[in-house]
Amino acid sequence: MLAYRPFDGTDADVAEPHVFELELGPVHYYREDHHTYLITPALVLNFGLFANTELVIDANNYITVADPEPNASRDRVLGDDVLIKHVLREGVLQGKTGLSMAAEGGVLLPEMNGSRGFGASLNVITSYRWSWGTIHYNEWFEITRQQHADLFSGVIVEGPYDWPVRPVTEVFFEKDFNADQTVSLLAGAIWRASESFAFDMGMRGARIANANAGEIRLGLTWSFDMGKHDDERRDHDEQKLMSHAR
Repeated sequence: MLAYRPFDGTDADVAEPHVFELELGPVHYYREDHHTYLITPALVLNFGLFANTELVIDANNYITVADPEPNASRDRVLGDDVLIKHVLREGVLQGKTGLSMAAEGGVLLPEMNGSRGFGASLNVITSYRWSWGTIHYNEWFEITRQQHADLFSGVIVEGPYDWPVRPVTEVFFEKDFNADQTVSLLAGAIWRASESFAFDMGMRGARIANANAGEIRLGLTWSFDMGKHDDERRDHDEQKLMSHAR
């Protein structure tokens, strides 16, 4: 399965061992209240470490379109973290039966021109697929970089997985218990161009405290089996040894 754009949440699956997955949003348009930003890029890197476990690295580069506020930087790298995701229960997403369940947790890193503290994150994901579509439920707890408790509850709904282009939607509620709350709705589509390549688009509207926010997301997902090169090199070396032996 490919990595999981264009959502804020995720699914209860991981990359296969030695498989590298790139989730890339070259340019996102984001507006919150009276401030407009380009997110370029929105980046997630996934690497399958071993069976049912992957490494996840996130980062988003925000560029202020208009003049930044006094003493603020035009360019900020936000949301950077290093996580480990592990499948707790193999289910329908892994080609078996029943619920698929996974946990993703790790460290929130200091941001460039943003919050300088460290934080922690733990997300528990439950997924199930029917012939008509797939649902993923995320229950995600964080200690933010400001040392606040934050809870994210989200649901992703996809159309039929066999469709080359499937409609998708996501709704979530997020509460920072020392700050604001967010209600968000995204609608979009994923086009699976091949087994290893997909394009996506999504439009998101949100209410953050007393301000409105809107976002346009366009991106791609590409997966690559890095272990294939090792196998090909091993086969080549074996053929050379056999040739010399003859």
